[in-house]
Amino acid sequence: MQTPRLLSALAGETLDRPPVWFMRQAGRYLPEYRALRATTPGFIEFCLDPDKAAEATLQPMRRFGFDAAIVFADILLIPRALGQEVWFEAGEGPRLGALPSVDSMRDRTAGAGRSLSEVGETLKIVRAQLEPERALIGFAGAPWTVATYMLDGEARTIGKGERAQARTYAYADPVLVDGVLDVLVEATAQYLKMQADAGAQVLKIFESWAEGLPDDVFERLVLRPHQKLVARVRELGVTVPLIGFPRGSAALAERYATQCDVQAVALDTACPLEVGRRVQAIKPIQGALDPLLLRAGGAALDRRVDQLMEAWGQGPWVFNLGHGILPDVPVAHVERVLQRIGAQ
Repeated sequence: MQTPRLLSALAGETLDRPPVWFMRQAGRYLPEYRALRATTPGFIEFCLDPDKAAEATLQPMRRFGFDAAIVFADILLIPRALGQEVWFEAGEGPRLGALPSVDSMRDRTAGAGRSLSEVGETLKIVRAQLEPERALIGFAGAPWTVATYMLDGEARTIGKGERAQARTYAYADPVLVDGVLDVLVEATAQYLKMQADAGAQVLKIFESWAEGLPDDVFERLVLRPHQKLVARVRELGVTVPLIGFPRGSAALAERYATQCDVQAVALDTACPLEVGRRVQAIKPIQGALDPLLLRAGGAALDRRVDQLMEAWGQGPWVFNLGHGILPDVPVAHVERVLQRIGAQ
């Protein structure tokens, strides 16, 4: 049986072309997704419907033939599993209720995987339909990123868009924040183990809010929780490769690659090509096409794809975006990129 191209790259191989998948490749830019999504009013309910979530996962695979599928889910399922109310406001995004006590959440950590078993069912359905040469990716939000939403709750007035409320808590109430992070490490490890048991061949840790942290705070809120999470996942017997994505931390990417035992580091849009080369000398990398450039298309898109191929194509690399695909990206632009790198 042919080894999935993604797994070869994550094992350190340099291939004739990089494997390619896009963050948020299942989603609103696809007309078939919009039609499917319209069948279920609630977003969380949609995520926890294995048949519909599996269909959303498979739609871009049928259309584009990406080298990997990533399960359709959401990083805020974990707070829900820990007893915090989570809902989505149309046109505004997620809202969370009051933060439960750390002790009450700790009591729920061991069952976090079981309480989100619908995601496991989604993975099983997808794996049964996915060609063997295409990899299946599971994921979770990283502890700090999930904590920012849990701590912010409905407090949206301070530094909206910068997670400033949660960052203020990190300074002002370190006991609370560190307790939440410890809870999230264990709950997330259990959730990732469930996904691996259900057929995920790669697991990704999404740290969407690593940006703007001083180096000592980065170590406390991002690096150490990632180290603990990876170690706990391995303690639970999970052997599949892990991709870490500390978005917005290019200045600390080499440190992260050296000190965190993930198998690959995903790089964001702002990561300089030279930094990517240095990280690539440590372990495989993923990234980092600008989603806005994918939206714009044209000659500028072609040039950047070529630059990335020239800079990183001589080492183990997974072609991806530097953040998630935008809902108004033309389908033709995705096809153009795949053709440019020889994936279609």
